[in-house]
Amino acid sequence: MLRSPFTSFQRVFSPRDHLRPQRWNWALINERLDRTVRRTSIEPLDPEHVGGLRRFLLDGFFSSFSENLAITFVPIFALAFGASNSEIGLLTAIANLLGTISLFPGAAHSERAQSRKRVVLWTAGGASRLLFLVLTALPFFVLPATAAIWIVIIVNAARTFLNNYSNSPWTDMVADLVPSHMRGRYFLTRGQLMGVAALLAAPLGGWLIHSLGGTSLSGHLGYQVVFFAAFAFGGVSTFAFARIPELGSQSRKIVVHKRGDLRKSLRESPDFIAFLVGAFVWNISIQVAGPFFNVYLVSDLHASVDVVGYSAGVTSLTTLLGQYLFGRLIVSRSSYWVQKLTGLVIPILPAMWIIIREPYQVYFISALSGILWGGYNLSNFNLMLDYSPPTQRPRAVALYQTVVFSSAVIGPVIGGLIIDAISFNFCFGVSSGGRIVGTALFLLLLRLGRRRNCHFDDDARE
Repeated sequence: MLRSPFTSFQRVFSPRDHLRPQRWNWALINERLDRTVRRTSIEPLDPEHVGGLRRFLLDGFFSSFSENLAITFVPIFALAFGASNSEIGLLTAIANLLGTISLFPGAAHSERAQSRKRVVLWTAGGASRLLFLVLTALPFFVLPATAAIWIVIIVNAARTFLNNYSNSPWTDMVADLVPSHMRGRYFLTRGQLMGVAALLAAPLGGWLIHSLGGTSLSGHLGYQVVFFAAFAFGGVSTFAFARIPELGSQSRKIVVHKRGDLRKSLRESPDFIAFLVGAFVWNISIQVAGPFFNVYLVSDLHASVDVVGYSAGVTSLTTLLGQYLFGRLIVSRSSYWVQKLTGLVIPILPAMWIIIREPYQVYFISALSGILWGGYNLSNFNLMLDYSPPTQRPRAVALYQTVVFSSAVIGPVIGGLIIDAISFNFCFGVSSGGRIVGTALFLLLLRLGRRRNCHFDDDARE
């Protein structure tokens, strides 16, 4: 029997794994994992563990494809039923509110659940993806426009709640699945596969809607096809995730938290406090305008829906480039340096929307946005882990996510009111200025906190 060119990878993990080439010899997966194994010099893993790592890559690819195929077009779908700018703002705000509410209950459930995988499968992997079928079936029913809009808002909010609820058990399970010595390169590989999926899915979604109906915001067939396809590809992701072994479940211990533990840890972590405050203002400023860029593109610049998809595809492509470029800078400089650079340049992006006059011009903004946000998100995640108190990291991370989602509740409501009362351009200007303030607050509070720590250290030495 002929051996796969990637049997070297298989022999590293298991001497018998090459006997099943018909199942797992996928070049895209095996070659990347082979490279990861060689560079991290890990010990051999049993075949079940190897299979879990491969299925987790598949889960990431199809999950990203499913979400990016549909999620960009949910506000445009509501707009097709006649939603106002305020209702588009509510669509995002209510979803973020429920996403905020779900974080700590999800963390508590993760701590006491016998099977974290089961929690993920019933929430993000199950009910959340079934809700795509509700959006698919919605146009078949003769409903008042207001009722249809509110169904879209409720479905979007429910999906956000379920996805965020599963975040903590998902993270806890994945920490056991991926060995610590290969996490950096493994998650970079997974992120790149998810980026490729996003690059393919968003333009495909826009093309389907444009081709099958939805160009004039009156047809719904294209949206229905996109939402059903998102359900189908999400089902593949769920199937792959369901076959991942839940490692470490036998040795898990229930963690007992005392009242005040997190508060005490935060008082001793001024860097994390600065990080939280800056994130709150930064994310309010993002969400003031974020839900309305595509609405403005369609309603005021008269772009077809496929332009929205192609624009998202350009962003996904350049995000891969940004991750590569800024990833090298993080290694040579630091995450803080990249965060500061991107945090000072990103505020230019909403201001650029003020000066564009033709739909094609948005592609330039999308390209720059992908590069900058690729670097910002990489450095932001690293700083969150660096600044969060180690003894209370899971709850500190949940607190950070709560701050982000709380600000995302407020922002869209403010943005919708500004647009209805004044204009899109004024809203974009507010977003640009707010982002500068958020970055400045983070840098200022970080510097003050470190000066105070130096002062305390000097007093202690004296």
